[in-house]
Amino acid sequence: MSAAGPKPVSIFDVAKQAGVSHQTVSRVINDAPMVADTTRARVKAAIADLGYRPNRSARTLAGGAVRSVTVFTFDTSLYGTAETLRGIEDAASAAGFTVLISVLDPEQTYTDGDILGRLSHDGAPAIVIAHDETTTQARRILRKAQPGAVVATGDDQLSREPGAADWLVPLDDRVVAKRATRYLLSMGHRTVHYLAMPGKARRQDGWAEALAEVGIEPPEVVQSGWTIGSAAEAAAELVADPGVTAIMCGNDDLAFGVLHAAHRAGRSIPGDLSVIGCDDSPMAAYHVPGLTTVDLDFRGVGRSAFELLRHKLEGGPDPRPSWRSPELVVRETSGPPRQ
Repeated sequence: MSAAGPKPVSIFDVAKQAGVSHQTVSRVINDAPMVADTTRARVKAAIADLGYRPNRSARTLAGGAVRSVTVFTFDTSLYGTAETLRGIEDAASAAGFTVLISVLDPEQTYTDGDILGRLSHDGAPAIVIAHDETTTQARRILRKAQPGAVVATGDDQLSREPGAADWLVPLDDRVVAKRATRYLLSMGHRTVHYLAMPGKARRQDGWAEALAEVGIEPPEVVQSGWTIGSAAEAAAELVADPGVTAIMCGNDDLAFGVLHAAHRAGRSIPGDLSVIGCDDSPMAAYHVPGLTTVDLDFRGVGRSAFELLRHKLEGGPDPRPSWRSPELVVRETSGPPRQ
């Protein structure tokens, strides 16, 4: 029996009738592997019963069939990257796209041919999670070669580039860091130190601006790598200084490293030292003590990146941003300094 009424049958209607997720319906439509035969038969029966017709308009670009989007990134183990990828995959699956992931090595130099050769075919759509120099270079190469089929996520500083609204889904790292620093200052700390990670200059900018607003000269920045271990090592000297009462970290992993270093130095949290992170990764809520941090909606950013790409491929009205604003999450690693 075909569906009746003015509203067309959607992939979600098929999923409901078949008792599966919309991602599973998408995989069946695209003949993707890893779907059980019984499930595939149930989905096909629901498609036939409802008279569902997949939208193929998003699958035509430069005269060829488009069934995939390539995502360029440099480290899929990082929480922000992993969540952004999940958002991209959720939106892509619902639209009938598969997602290919191309991981770039920050230690390597890539030519235009190296980057373009990673696409499934010439002109294939791509999303770049551009948070370091290597992925930023990839974004430039792709934008030059095929500006109509590329979007990127990245910090808000990229918004200054001409026409950025056409290809950029920005994440305001400056506001994130500013909010965290202001909170620590409001607790009575005389200053806030900063443990920085690679490639996130805007978070450092926000920290420095928050201090400058109240006439505080920013202390020297301590540089760390991306890992908890590198952060613990980089922060060892800083946390051993009894005059340091508050540290803002570039992300949650760095904050966990600081907490480890503070424990080894015999400093109590938050009595002797307040620590705050960024991202609100899953471990933040369950670490003991619970980590104060700033929640960022990476998954929403990923969904929005795909919807912007789809708009570029199909046209139609501009998609509205669908990610939440950053929110401060106060837990147990922050408090006023000892008097």
